[in-house]
Amino acid sequence: MVVICPPATILAAASAQGALSGILTGGQDCHPEGQGAHTGDISAGMLADAGAQYVIVGHSERRQDHGESNDLVRLKAGAALGAGLKPIICVGESESERDAGEAESVVAAQIDASVPDAASAHDISIAYEPVWAIGTGRTPSHDEIERMHNSIRKQLEERFGERGAGIRILYGGSVKPMNARDILSIENVNGALVGGASLLANDFYTIISAV
Repeated sequence: MVVICPPATILAAASAQGALSGILTGGQDCHPEGQGAHTGDISAGMLADAGAQYVIVGHSERRQDHGESNDLVRLKAGAALGAGLKPIICVGESESERDAGEAESVVAAQIDASVPDAASAHDISIAYEPVWAIGTGRTPSHDEIERMHNSIRKQLEERFGERGAGIRILYGGSVKPMNARDILSIENVNGALVGGASLLANDFYTIISAV
């Protein structure tokens, strides 16, 4: 399955084109409320009307640039579910948190507060994106990714039981053609959230082929 999350200005056109080739589409963010005077914001319902099936919430750039909290991310995920969209909930630690040995506890706290209680394997995905790896060309080691994804899986299973066992966990953070196959072979890595490499058609195709 391939999901493209283009800018909102071309989402409808991308959705129409994707429908011809089996490619799904999503939004890059949504407002936590479905209605109201929120000039410039895009609701989950608007994304659905434009043809989206998914939406990214809690991306590290939103958390960092706009000060989005875990509580706000949870509200956005809930709004997405209410509009019939499938939220991709992003979590991940900063470089300082990683260096302090706090990566797993930080991510666990983000998941605990950001993921709605109504989450199920059918309608949400978790994307682990170590902030220090995004766009830097740096990637955690095979063992680091495996340890984090296993920790996330354990937390989801403890909270949601069988539902948690099936929730898709994606890896995002400098996924490239040369490392995609290795990353996607790791236990509990169920897909990739691809950033810069998705802008280069040949690179993106190579990554897709590695799934």
